[in-house]
Amino acid sequence: MDWIRDHLWETWLALSIALGVAEMFSLDLILAMLAAGAVIGMVAALIGLPVVAQILLALAASVAALSLVRPAFIKRLHAGPELSLGHGKLVGTRCMVTEEITGLNAGRIKAGGETWTALPYDENLRIAPGETVEILQIKGATAYVHPVATLES
Repeated sequence: MDWIRDHLWETWLALSIALGVAEMFSLDLILAMLAAGAVIGMVAALIGLPVVAQILLALAASVAALSLVRPAFIKRLHAGPELSLGHGKLVGTRCMVTEEITGLNAGRIKAGGETWTALPYDENLRIAPGETVEILQIKGATAYVHPVATLES
């Protein structure tokens, strides 16, 4: 116990390193915030503040990091580009009709370099070849499309 009292800054440093290593296994950023508090405790020990002040400063820094810094980090980590794979990435794209599409007869479209079977999203529509459509939904191997108004020059 006397050694810890005589080497407080080393104790705080060891605690912050141990918490940092444990954070690498948990990856929830809680232990990293506690490690930051331990670093503040180490700085307080280096300055020569009493043990009670070191503990209070370390505790205050940890609570502040947990309540102010961690939420911003978590928000940034979870915000990222939406990843769409497979045929789902074609939804929302525009393509060209190659065979007439009606509610009763499936036609064909060229989308993503492939030929797809297509039905109109509104089954009362008739879409002629050469028209531009937007893929609204894909079920199985059939794309449900809707015509897109194009501006004529």
